[in-house]
Amino acid sequence: MITRKVGPALAAGCTVVIKPSEYTPLTALAVAELALRAGIPPGAVNVVMGNASEIGDTLLASTTVRKITFTGSTAVGKKLMAGSAGTVKKVSLELGGNAPCIVFDDADIDVAVKGTLAAKFRNSGQTCVCANRVLVQEGIYEKFANAFIHAVQNLHVGNGFADGVVQGPLINEAAVQKVDSFVQDAVSKGAKVLLGGKRHKLGMTFYEPTIIGDVEGGMLLAREEVFGPVAPLIKFKTEEEALRIANDTNAGLAAYLFTKNIQRSWRVAEALEYGLVGVNEGLISTEVAPFGGFKQSGLGREGSKYGMDEYLEIKYVCLGDMNRT
Repeated sequence: MITRKVGPALAAGCTVVIKPSEYTPLTALAVAELALRAGIPPGAVNVVMGNASEIGDTLLASTTVRKITFTGSTAVGKKLMAGSAGTVKKVSLELGGNAPCIVFDDADIDVAVKGTLAAKFRNSGQTCVCANRVLVQEGIYEKFANAFIHAVQNLHVGNGFADGVVQGPLINEAAVQKVDSFVQDAVSKGAKVLLGGKRHKLGMTFYEPTIIGDVEGGMLLAREEVFGPVAPLIKFKTEEEALRIANDTNAGLAAYLFTKNIQRSWRVAEALEYGLVGVNEGLISTEVAPFGGFKQSGLGREGSKYGMDEYLEIKYVCLGDMNRT
């Protein structure tokens, strides 16, 4: 996340000040150190640590800072956007998601399971583009659920530095409690735990890769971003119903769909109110494509030439006749 912001900023001729999350400071320090080793001039890449609100307020009030770019929660993004108004800063925001993953009856089961597995459980479900709701058409629901359960059962949980481990811990205890509360809310309202559903036997902040069946619209798992290794399965009947459910959110970052029908793929991709859409693919992020969302998932784009544009100003210069003496 840091390099996709710092890279285009430096290329555009800007200096940058990085304020990393207090939970993940070491990556930012490593980027700054590597920048120096690579020959980036001292002072071009800077890192500040400390109280997020105090540092944020200082940067927002500064007239030297011309642009704010932020990745994080929608709530904090709104505060930064409001705080930037005083000095009329340019703002780009990459905020929360509530990504739907739609599996149609005509999907290739193996492709759909593999893609959904990647979209949901990458980084233990802790990315803004992770599939948050898995919508499965009723004709393929049972077959997909059984195949998906089998695939998730084989996810090896543990220390990420160990061979074969694909599922690590959550970021902190608060994250574990949030995930567990979402699961309990769903169960209390009639959903079924098909796999997992509790803290992992490893303890600490590990949570079992989880699949919840019969999830409905009134449950937290269907309304809010869980940001953890929980896949809620939601049954639908028609394409129109799937689109209604998928778009029924203030978020609009990423969406996924699985179908072998090319006409449907274009039709649904166009109707989805999301900035990124994966068709028969669960890993869609790439530095050469514009990354960003609709609605309350943010402003602006990262990656591609559009990511460069976020750090540039447009200037018009009109030259008169320069030959007259």
